[in-house]
Amino acid sequence: MIVHFIGAGPGDPELLTLKAQRLIRACPVCLYAGSLVPEAVVAEAPPGARVLDTAPMTLEETHAEIVAAHDRGEDVARVHSGDPSLYGAIAEQIRLLRRGGIPYDIVPGVPAYAAAAAALGRELTVPEVAQSIVLTRMSMKSTSMPAGETLENFARTGATLAIHLGVRALREIERVLTPHYGADCPVVVAYRVGWPDEMLLRGTLADIHAKVRTEKITRTALVLVGPALGDVVGFRDSALYDAAMPHVLRPRAKR
Repeated sequence: MIVHFIGAGPGDPELLTLKAQRLIRACPVCLYAGSLVPEAVVAEAPPGARVLDTAPMTLEETHAEIVAAHDRGEDVARVHSGDPSLYGAIAEQIRLLRRGGIPYDIVPGVPAYAAAAAALGRELTVPEVAQSIVLTRMSMKSTSMPAGETLENFARTGATLAIHLGVRALREIERVLTPHYGADCPVVVAYRVGWPDEMLLRGTLADIHAKVRTEKITRTALVLVGPALGDVVGFRDSALYDAAMPHVLRPRAKR
């Protein structure tokens, strides 16, 4: 018996990995985070499988289901949104599994920021504009942030920011980031990426709050901030494909 922590991606069932799909089809127990994972992702669980939405359940209740499956010798598909290693709340589950000697593995999934970039049709690491992506979140009513991981500290880098749990804190995001990025810095609020009602709101630090209020978006959204999100055209080409720049796979410069 083994517990498979499976990354379901941001919502589109076609963004499941082949491995994730194979395991969901095979496991007689499937526990999925229904608030963020659509039913279509687990629709191919085998006939007679025990399929439970864990959104209204506690950690203790979900673990009890896993223990019961372990006692029956049944594998478990524990399906999380995005990639389970990022805000997947799997660390506390793994701690309990280790205490009980229950084996597990992790199947990565497509994270929300990657799906949002794809939906926008752009690269987030544009040469000489932005070469780093900071994945972070706002505290709000969730677990507090470590002392050094403040939005202001990350803002000093000028990197592209992917801010989770931030759609209700856009005023605070604007206040903290504007001195570093400027009021006209591009912002995208990606709502339910990969779902049928996906929405991509484009704006700036100065006006994105009003646009989000108009659309009444209050949850399930990722906030992207940074100059790479704008219509950047004056950047230099990457050296990777530059004919004048030899490298290990193209050792001679082409003229």
